[in-house]
Amino acid sequence: MSITQICRGLFRSVLAVAVLGASAAAWSADPVAVAPAPAAGASTAAVTAGTAVPAGDDTFLLTIFLRHDESKPLPKINDELRAQGFFKAFPPPGIEVVSWYVMMGIGQVVTLRVPASRLREVNRAIENTAWGGYRTEFYPTYDYKAAAQQMRETNGK
Repeated sequence: MSITQICRGLFRSVLAVAVLGASAAAWSADPVAVAPAPAAGASTAAVTAGTAVPAGDDTFLLTIFLRHDESKPLPKINDELRAQGFFKAFPPPGIEVVSWYVMMGIGQVVTLRVPASRLREVNRAIENTAWGGYRTEFYPTYDYKAAAQQMRETNGK
């Protein structure tokens, strides 16, 4: 089984959990990786990059690889994206961009915080405006930084 098949299987599993509305705590094997839910009335907009997604907020992280088509020079790719409306449509309004990096030799890597109910909207924005300029790959993602740091602190002694 290839890594691509494994990732696709993982994506389908996480997507099913996200769509069915299960909380992060229900499918996290590591309770440290799940932050407590925000207090009643607290804004989820305060969640920033580098913090775990609160359990039960109905969002998940989605990392998208926008792989460059190396048969085309960058100006041609950008012209195609502009003509297809990519820069206006992606990301859809209200979808939080957690990070957006250029990965040399690959293309761009974008991580979004997506409400489960808006996954189709993100997918359609990519299908309608990015294809042709980019080859795309989607990966459900979670923030492991705090858990890894705690493990280093407690297990490194």
